Formats: sequence, structure tokens, C-alpha cells
Amino acid sequence: QKDWYKILGAKPSDSPAELKRKYQKLALLYHPDKQKADVPAGEVEERVQRFIEIDQAWKILGNEETKKEYDLQQREYNLTKEWPLHAQIYLEDMSWNEDEQCYTLSCRCGGTYTVLKSETKDVSLVCCDTCSLVIEIL
Repeated sequence: QKDWYKILGAKPSDSPAELKRKYQKLALLYHPDKQKADVPAGEVEERVQRFIEIDQAWKILGNEETKKEYDLQQREYNLTKEWPLHAQIYLEDMSWNEDEQCYTLSCRCGGTYTVLKSETKDVSLVCCDTCSLVIEIL
């Protein structure tokens, strides 16, 4: 998975205006119409590929909805790298608690993984309430 922020030389905390400024600067630098005639053919192709990546990064980070979705994916990816993934579980395999309107699963430490009914569409990683283990909801 590509790091769109790195491609633009940006950070997730950059404002929309800052992201746009960084995109425009790189787009002008790598745009195929802005290349000098004496650039070797191999380098031209590399620069075109770089421009395409820059454009893709902007299409994702320049739109509020796609940026939000990408940021969530990155956060989830980073969590799986940082936290030990205990198991991959189907939501249907968890116990349903009608009173609290949530799904639960016991952790090996004695704690509980809990997914509220309202979170089922948005959540894919769930932390145990007493230890550092994480399960992935499939």
C-alpha cells in the first residue's frame, strides 16, 4: 500500500490548503508538459510515473471523504503492526448480548472484546478491555 502523504511530502496533520500547495508544487515539477527536451527517455518515463503517483495522491488526499477513509485504513494498518493480533474472528462467532446491544468474546487473559451493534459496520480491530491483545473482525 502506497503512502500518499509521503508521495506529496506531506503529513496527516497538514491542512487542506497545505496539501494543495504541496501537490501543486510537485505537479508543476513533474508534469509531462513541463519537462525539458534534453531529458533522457528513461528519465522521462520515471518522471511521468512520478507525476501519476502525485496525481493519485492528490485525488485521495484532496477529497475530504477519501482522505478520511485513507487515514482510517492507515491507522488500522499501523495498529496491526504495533499491537499483537490475537485472532481473526467473524462477528457471527461472537456472543450477542441483547440487553447491552453488543457482541462479546472472551480473551485468553479473562478480559472481554466488545463490539457495540452501532459499531459493527465501522470497526475491524477490537482491543481487549484488560490486556493489549487485539482481534480482527472479518
